[in-house]
Amino acid sequence: MVIRQSSEMNEFETLESNVRSYSRSFPAIFSRASGSIMITEDGRKIIDFFSGAGALNYGHNNHAIRETIAEYLASDAIVHGLDMATPARLDFMRTFTRAILRERGLKYRFQFTGPTGANAIEAALKLARKVTRRQNVISFTQGYHGMSLGATAASGNRFYRAASGVSLCGTTFMPFDGYFGPTVDTANYLRKLLIDESSGLDQPAAIVVETVQGEGGINVASEKWLRSVQTIAHDVGALFVVDDIQMGCGRTGDFFSFEFAELAPDIVAMSKSLSGYGLPLSMLLIREECDAWQPGEHTGTFRGNNLALVSATAAINTYWRGSTFSQLVRRKADVMRQRLEFVASKHGNRFNVRGRGMAIGFDCQIAELAAVATRKAFEKGLMVERCGSVDQVVKFMPALTIDLETMDEGLDLFERALIETLHEVRAPAS
Repeated sequence: MVIRQSSEMNEFETLESNVRSYSRSFPAIFSRASGSIMITEDGRKIIDFFSGAGALNYGHNNHAIRETIAEYLASDAIVHGLDMATPARLDFMRTFTRAILRERGLKYRFQFTGPTGANAIEAALKLARKVTRRQNVISFTQGYHGMSLGATAASGNRFYRAASGVSLCGTTFMPFDGYFGPTVDTANYLRKLLIDESSGLDQPAAIVVETVQGEGGINVASEKWLRSVQTIAHDVGALFVVDDIQMGCGRTGDFFSFEFAELAPDIVAMSKSLSGYGLPLSMLLIREECDAWQPGEHTGTFRGNNLALVSATAAINTYWRGSTFSQLVRRKADVMRQRLEFVASKHGNRFNVRGRGMAIGFDCQIAELAAVATRKAFEKGLMVERCGSVDQVVKFMPALTIDLETMDEGLDLFERALIETLHEVRAPAS
């Protein structure tokens, strides 16, 4: 099926900035959505394996969460309250502390930073520099932390960095786990540079890391490597910051993506699926001794959207009381990964499958293959996006609540799209 450009889509081109991107990848007008299904204005059904770039872990218009939102709105309760005290704010912090933090032996203070993940990263870097009185931040190759200037400075992609239009400084990039292949321990490389007084590497205020690099290509850090980096941070007096914006809230199977490695970051940045419903909400979890802010020293108009706090509380109460949901996510993740590995195995060494939990990358090695495969998948009724240094990886991030039948249907559509792509794009086998 070939998707024809509607007059309405042409109108978007006329009225909206060239900067729009997803409407180019998915050329349709979407009018309704429920769970893992989106419906276009002309009635097409699209299976969503994109989940709003990770902001919809519980699916579109989750009914249990929506009911709580509707009740709150009907009560004339506070929606916009800056950082003033409200019952919604207190209820969220109490619920998160009891159901999430205490169950994992963690203790943090909350800082609500604004609508987006980039706001959380900016606050984290600013706080780390204030606490340590140092300027340098260590980030990692192929990492992504947001589009504002400080967050972009800590991100590796040249396309995003070039668009800033200014010199991006204050960050030193180190090789991520596996960057030089499986035989090189890049944590040891980092340690060597930091302890060598003549390495030229300034002592860092923070070491910021994603346990799974989402935009970078679904690059997975090992338990050993992550523990080593946390130890290195503490040994050199830097704050250990985990960016859990895309991989948190259950994406990797546990609520936090770092649980499997038994880490205790100094700061955790969260956003995307934190609200549970696609509403804007971001926050930092800060170890008490690192909370060096003075009142009003870091502010923002939309820090702590009360409606989003209500939906976030509902998401925790619905899915994170006990371990049942985590177990379901892991079982679905195993099914998805096994199926994609089976698809890859049919084509020799051309493709590589990697990931953790329900964040899986299908590495096509060649950007054109990934581009054509995702385009054909959308034409057949599957929304799936690309990632990686040159967008060569197809990224599978369905809702954690997706049913197995819908997930299987989506994987069928991808396999059919891939087969058609391989007939159309003649790429050399590895």
